[in-house]
Amino acid sequence: MGSPKMMLPYKGMTIIEKVVENVLISDVEKAVIVLGANKKEIMEVIGKYPVMHCYNDNYKQGMQSSVKCGFAFLPPDFRAAMVFLGDQPMAETSVMNLVIEAHYKSGKGIVIPVCNGKRGHPILINNKYKEEILSLDEPDGLRGLLRKHPDDLLEIETENESILKDIDTQEDYFCEINKTHQTWKK
Repeated sequence: MGSPKMMLPYKGMTIIEKVVENVLISDVEKAVIVLGANKKEIMEVIGKYPVMHCYNDNYKQGMQSSVKCGFAFLPPDFRAAMVFLGDQPMAETSVMNLVIEAHYKSGKGIVIPVCNGKRGHPILINNKYKEEILSLDEPDGLRGLLRKHPDDLLEIETENESILKDIDTQEDYFCEINKTHQTWKK
């Protein structure tokens, strides 16, 4: 990206602030932010929010290391955790709430939103998988967990394409910003 993407402007705040705001207005009970690169700058902007945080010393190893760090930080009695992407500010609370509701109604241990046959984020994972996640050594991360437990997995269909999109490149960012500005103009 050429600069810390979590700190890029998005709808009058930074990308990470928008993600945190979306999570906090959803039905999620508590939020933990897993910090890695640029932790000081990120803490300066998220410090005003009622969230906990932990630091992933191994953040350069990728998302799987951040997922492990987050699960290791959770208290032993948590019921389930949702894995959000820090670079997905367009994620909508309606989808988050849909995933949470589906978990409670179905009793399934893993709930994932799907749009047009593609799995997206956020993923909800029951506490019973904590130790398995902490010991994951899969090259494809959580996908390995999903493959191991197809009977405890529920895919929730949504028409909301935001579950499939994140901001990885400057092009992604500018496309999202331009789309946002076009939406505001209508």
